[in-house]
Amino acid sequence: MTTHHPFPWPDHLYLIANPAATGKADHSPFVRNGVAPSRDTMGSKAFNLLRMAQAGLPVPSALVLGTHYAHHRKQCIRPLFDTGIPALEQTSGYLFGDTRKPLIVSVRSGAPISMPGMMETLLNIGLCDATLPGLLRQTGNPRLVWDAYRRLVASFGEVVEGLPASLFENALQDLTQGRDERLLDFSELRQLTRTFLALYAEHAGHPFPQDVRQQLARAVLAVFSSWDSNKAREYRKLNGIDSAMGTAVTIQRMVFGNAGGRSGAGVGFTRNPSNGEPALWIDFLANAQGEDVVSGRRNAHGHEAMADLAPEAWEELSEATRTLEQVFGDMQDFEFTVEDSQLYLLQARSGKRTPLAAARIALDLHDEGLIDRATALQRTEALQDAELSTAHLASDSGAPARPVGQAASACSGVCSGEIALDPQRAAKRAAKGKDVILVRNDAETNDIAALEQSVGLLTRNGARTSHAAVVARQLGKVCLVGCETLRIDSSDGSIQLGELTLREGDTLTLDGNQGLVYQGYIATVREPDQQVIERLGQLRKGK
Repeated sequence: MTTHHPFPWPDHLYLIANPAATGKADHSPFVRNGVAPSRDTMGSKAFNLLRMAQAGLPVPSALVLGTHYAHHRKQCIRPLFDTGIPALEQTSGYLFGDTRKPLIVSVRSGAPISMPGMMETLLNIGLCDATLPGLLRQTGNPRLVWDAYRRLVASFGEVVEGLPASLFENALQDLTQGRDERLLDFSELRQLTRTFLALYAEHAGHPFPQDVRQQLARAVLAVFSSWDSNKAREYRKLNGIDSAMGTAVTIQRMVFGNAGGRSGAGVGFTRNPSNGEPALWIDFLANAQGEDVVSGRRNAHGHEAMADLAPEAWEELSEATRTLEQVFGDMQDFEFTVEDSQLYLLQARSGKRTPLAAARIALDLHDEGLIDRATALQRTEALQDAELSTAHLASDSGAPARPVGQAASACSGVCSGEIALDPQRAAKRAAKGKDVILVRNDAETNDIAALEQSVGLLTRNGARTSHAAVVARQLGKVCLVGCETLRIDSSDGSIQLGELTLREGDTLTLDGNQGLVYQGYIATVREPDQQVIERLGQLRKGK
């Protein structure tokens, strides 16, 4: 099919139009003109979206501003509005800024090489006072529209205006008074939105933009600019990534996991990223948006919550993830949304994993016929037998001491170290040769430099699949998140674990195998995975 546009299609613009996510049969899975799509030209995330759409997976329609624009940012604005948005409107059936049937979009980054959580994302772009009634008519869900609007005001203030996240988080806590924010009704969310709008105007010095074109333009430029953020620079430095490649930006039709009922958002891995076991590894939050899971500021639940809430979507996800591995030939880290029981996949990429998981996954994929021997050898050639082991608590004198806390384990293993409550102290103590455990309220990627210098991470909030936990796993750090009994008093330099009070410099032991926290130092032993070591040896010998 040929799609007609009022202007010539720009070289560095891409459109992913997916009939599997729209129910329309009159669109090809991909419409483009200009430079051929590749990981280098449209970024890894968008290129994977294209392949997912071509495989018939439910991917919402998306417009991609190619990596070329990362170094020519202002040049993207005219083609975005002259050509891109009209094309996205045509494929989605919604109109950007329309008061009756508004198109609401997300704006996401995506470099040729995956950099989880290092750049910014904005959701719900296109909502304003004028379009809110139209979204309400579409959805019939006042709670959804006010929840989406307050999220937009807060994230736009934080990402685009540079306002502190605590400004909006504190207002939310004042309203909830300890209640789960997902239990707020529409009138409370409307009140919260008005509070957020007032805070935005007061601290930004001007009102929140009601012009949706201004919203989108500023969001796109902010996401491009996040390529140069401190945490992104640090990640590239740690991983030897060339800053010249830049990032693409994907503008995608919103689907709403905060639609109540049988809705939610999640992140998962097609196999266990800690030990490689061939089972889905899912974090899911009902009646939530994806940023709740990956931000590290909220706790999440496992796949059982999704299976209970939306069993048909769970079955569809199980089948879709098998397709993902067939398409990409590797274990995938993916994000998804369930809107009124309908599953949508938002992204997929090869998942970060421990060395032990890397070996087992490569061996299993080879045995399953998804990769050939040469690929399995290439993926495991740098692995040494010593890496194919897991640290366990030593039990020479019987059971170890009673744990003082429990949390969700994002990365297995055991570590002991002294408590540090901020990145500066962690860096200072690590420079003196001390083993440090970084203890934080949230699992945030802003702490990447300190995390690299620490032996472990313990947080009060966060999910196993939050971006910071993903990075910790990639760095081989023991990581426990969502320790609900943890309280941190930064002003006093102390923490509480239940009734126990500890101070910076005191020692903790994190058991990432069992998800337990112990006071003091506990000796460890390393247990090699002999089965994986033997299988890898046979692969290398050609048996």
